[in-house]
Amino acid sequence: MGKRFTEDDDALLAELGVDIEASKTAGRSSEEERVIAGFEEIQRFVDEQGRPPRHGEDRDIFERLYSVRLDRIRGLPALADLVRPLDRQELLTLPNVTESVEKGLDDDALLAELGVEAPPITELRHVRSTAEKRAAEEMASRSPCADFATFRPLFEQVQRDLENGVRETRPFEMKAEIEKGRFFIVGGQKALIAEIGEIAPNAQGRTDARMRVIFDNGTESNMLMRSLQRALNKDEAGRRITEPCAGSLFAHDRVEGDEASGTIYVLRSRSDLPLVADNRDLVHKIGVTN
Repeated sequence: MGKRFTEDDDALLAELGVDIEASKTAGRSSEEERVIAGFEEIQRFVDEQGRPPRHGEDRDIFERLYSVRLDRIRGLPALADLVRPLDRQELLTLPNVTESVEKGLDDDALLAELGVEAPPITELRHVRSTAEKRAAEEMASRSPCADFATFRPLFEQVQRDLENGVRETRPFEMKAEIEKGRFFIVGGQKALIAEIGEIAPNAQGRTDARMRVIFDNGTESNMLMRSLQRALNKDEAGRRITEPCAGSLFAHDRVEGDEASGTIYVLRSRSDLPLVADNRDLVHKIGVTN
């Protein structure tokens, strides 16, 4: 059996100027590298704050994450042995005065806290994206509508149309439905798209535009089209209000039992009678074939 490599051998090679760190690193797995990187983040925190990270809802989210990581490294001998050579601050030997690790975390969640198979930052739970925050802020940022008297009759007519079945409410489906003159229900209020500004690419390369949105409570908002889209998608009660329906005769959707019974035609007369000839563009014959 070959001689085992010892710390004395390590020191001797260092004296000779032989760099063996690269070979050590090459032998680590990707999971070990992530654990070490996580431990080094904890060390940087200690360097900056002068103390180990602590648990607590009043703590910064990253401090709480570092505290969970440190607890798990201390509690798992394999991980503690892995980072022990790097422990210049003696974090592994300090008394554990923090609270116990938050309950309810399974093994996968704990490994994720250590940086092993962790989801990307964009998938953090309970953390809203910048776009969601902006949408919420724009929905909440409203001002009194100075010319609401102009729009009040429109809202009143829409309400009558809904009550009489002339209009309907349907789930919001796509951004293309956001057009000038369309009505929506968002946050429990009717909203009218009064104006749409120039459509242009935003910072993410997606088309967007500023709009003037009037609400039925007499307020208005200069919000982005995509902000309204997100608000409608997030609101379980969010709806679009359909355009007035002219009745079943002109409906675009077929109803069960509908059958074609003929073809409607419109003809212009070629008669030379003065009455017809003088009004040829107005006089037509309308009929239906079987």
